[in-house]
Amino acid sequence: MELNDYIRILRKSWILIITLTLVGVAGAAGFSLLQTPQYSATSKVFVSTQSSGSVTDLAQGNTFTVQRVNTYSDLATTPIVLLPVIAELKLATNEGSLSRAITVAAPLNTSIIEISVSNEDPVLAADIANATAKSLTTVVDRIETPAVEDATSAVKLTLVQQAIVPGAPISPNVPLNIALGLLIGLAIGISLAVLRHVLDTRIRNERDVESVTDAAIIGGIVYDAKATSRPLIVQDDPRSPRAESFRTLRTNLQFLDVGQGGRSFVVTSSVQSEGKSTTTANLAIALADSGVRVLLIDADLRRPKVAKYMGLEGSAGLTDVLIGRVALVDVIQEWGRGRLSVLPAGTVPPNPSELLGSAAMGRLIADLRAKYDVVLFDTPPLLPVTDAAILSRFVGGVILVVAAGRANKHHVHGAISALEKVGSKVSGIVLTMLPTKGPDAYGYGRYGYGYEYGAEIDAKADRAKGKKAKVQSRS
Repeated sequence: MELNDYIRILRKSWILIITLTLVGVAGAAGFSLLQTPQYSATSKVFVSTQSSGSVTDLAQGNTFTVQRVNTYSDLATTPIVLLPVIAELKLATNEGSLSRAITVAAPLNTSIIEISVSNEDPVLAADIANATAKSLTTVVDRIETPAVEDATSAVKLTLVQQAIVPGAPISPNVPLNIALGLLIGLAIGISLAVLRHVLDTRIRNERDVESVTDAAIIGGIVYDAKATSRPLIVQDDPRSPRAESFRTLRTNLQFLDVGQGGRSFVVTSSVQSEGKSTTTANLAIALADSGVRVLLIDADLRRPKVAKYMGLEGSAGLTDVLIGRVALVDVIQEWGRGRLSVLPAGTVPPNPSELLGSAAMGRLIADLRAKYDVVLFDTPPLLPVTDAAILSRFVGGVILVVAAGRANKHHVHGAISALEKVGSKVSGIVLTMLPTKGPDAYGYGRYGYGYEYGAEIDAKADRAKGKKAKVQSRS
């Protein structure tokens, strides 16, 4: 993925990321509040040796002391040192538990032993640290003193720093915990957003389509919540941006490389409810408005919708013509200004695939190509049934309608494979139900000019007409 992909993922999943980040911060804050504060106090003991004062003795004594420091550090957490501390302070614990609360360190190349004690009680922490240092001094003096009369120890431990009562706890470190919670929540949020993007195979934009097929994207239609109540947007609101997108689709359709079937197109989709019927009807109206003779055929012999959308009688149509029940001229109906003709589906047959793939269908298409400039077939989806794939062998091209957010990559790939199996291919793809907001928002200017441009042209035309009328009235 490129940088733009990650930016789009962040924009798309910002609510998830922020939510998990806040959860991480809240979790860290709650964890910190539930923890019992721990205080730490440190005492320091200096280790020295008795010598005669000569340079040699001093050097040997220094080496001996450094070696002994590590030994005494280990000795500080042994029962011989801690039992007297427990007895002196009357602690309700044993030497094992006490040793886990004590940390002994010896800075490198020094003769200092640092004894740090952590405890919930800051006063007790300081008392334990001082008592441990005192006990260690006593134990070392007893161990290092030879068992002879009037003998003295060659090593001397001196308490050089008393542990003081700490004023602030060392844990929990609330700022650090919150920062870690924020980073962890942010990392989890971004990871889940990327994972969701990788696992999401739905088609959402042009790039998703381009990752499946090399077929040209010839149009983009935005989502319209009122599409059900006004399916013929080109007729009902011709100056709307959505209607303009159908006119742009009409223009791009002229550049398609059609096959031997001439300018006849099967309009289909991979699955149902992707807007193929409304797309076909509006494209037909847009083509007719440009002065082209268009025939719109409802070849969806399973769930026909064209007659309902166009407000026409659909009891007789394509099915009746194919079985020889009626003549073609008797069921073709004119719509609008006379440039658009509609052939409804007619009676729903028990064998739609056989009818659409029959020789009678091939002869009918050949006759219609001679009478009309463009013939559009509204057909069923490709994946549930084979009707569209069978019919595609007789026409010049296939227009595949893909609904953003509804169809996934497997659907589109399966639809294209179904066409390839019968020797057909997708001539162009129309993206429908594109979002108007968010990271995948569709811009009308992508395939043509938007509403503002059309409105400006119409305004100029109106002003020109007004000026011309004024001149004529004066003359």
